[in-house]
Amino acid sequence: MAESSSYKEYVAGLVAGVATVITGHPFDTVKVKLQKHNTEAHGVTYRSGWHCTTRILKTEGIRGLYRGATPSFVGVAFESSLLFGVYSQTKQSLQGGVQSSCPQPQVIIPSAAFGGALISFVLCPSELVKCRMQVQGADSLVPKSSRYSGPLDCALKTVKTEGVTGIFRGGFTTLLRESSGNAVFFSVYEYVRYYMHSQLKAASSENSHLIDAGIGILSGGLGGVAFWSAVLPLDVAKTIIQTSPDKSSSRNPFQILSSEGWTERMLYRSGSHHSSGISGQCSSNCYLGASNETFRDQT
Repeated sequence: MAESSSYKEYVAGLVAGVATVITGHPFDTVKVKLQKHNTEAHGVTYRSGWHCTTRILKTEGIRGLYRGATPSFVGVAFESSLLFGVYSQTKQSLQGGVQSSCPQPQVIIPSAAFGGALISFVLCPSELVKCRMQVQGADSLVPKSSRYSGPLDCALKTVKTEGVTGIFRGGFTTLLRESSGNAVFFSVYEYVRYYMHSQLKAASSENSHLIDAGIGILSGGLGGVAFWSAVLPLDVAKTIIQTSPDKSSSRNPFQILSSEGWTERMLYRSGSHHSSGISGQCSSNCYLGASNETFRDQT
C-alpha cells in the first residue's frame, strides 16, 4: 500500500506540473519581465502587471506570454513529480512507517526542505533557459544579434560561453528558494488540509470526492500564497542573477538584496506590480493541492 501511495504522489505531481505550466506560464512571464525591467536603471519600466501584459500582447501576441514554455514543461512537470514523491517518501521514513493523523512540523519541514533542495538541481537549468527566453521578448534590452532562436540554442550557447557551470548559474539561490519555500508551502498545506478535513469529516460520502478536491484547491492555494510571500526576494535575486549579461556579476543573492537602493526598488516599488504574476503562481499551486488530494484518495 505504501509503494502504491508513493507512486500516486509522483503521478499527482506530474499531472499538476503540466497543468501548472499550461495555465501559469503567462503569469510567470509577466513576473519575470517585471523583475528584470523594473530593477534596471535603463529601459522600459512597467506600471503594473496589466501594463506589462498588454505590451507583450501588442508586440508579440499570445505567443509572447508563452515564451520559454518548453523548458518549463520539462522542468516543472518533472520537478512537481519529484517534489511530491520525495516529500511523501521522506515523510514516511521520518515517521517510521507509522501514519499520523495530525501534522507534525518536525517531519513536514525537513521532508519538504529536502525535497525542495533536490528539485533545485532540476529547476535551476530549466529556469535559467526559461528566464533568458522570457526577457528577450517585448521591450528587451538584449541586442537582436545576441538573442536566442530557441530554448536549445539558449542552453547550448550558455554552455559554450560560460561552461557547464554556467547552466547552473543561480543554483545556490534556487536551492535556498526551493528548500525554504517548500518548507513553508507544505506546512501551510498540511495544516489547512488537516483542519478542513476535521471540520468536514461528517459531510455526506456522496460528495466526498468533490469536498476533497475543494480542500486540495484551497490548501494548495493558501500554501502557494505563503510560499511566494516567503521567497519573493530570493526569486527576484535569482532572476537578476540568471539574466545578467555580465558573467562576472555577483551570484550572491544577499549581496544583491543588500546593495544600495536595490531593496526599496525590488521589494517595495516593484512588489505591488508583481501581484499579477504571483497570483498566477499561487493559483497554479491549487493544481498541486487538488491533484495530490485526488490521487491520494484513489487507494
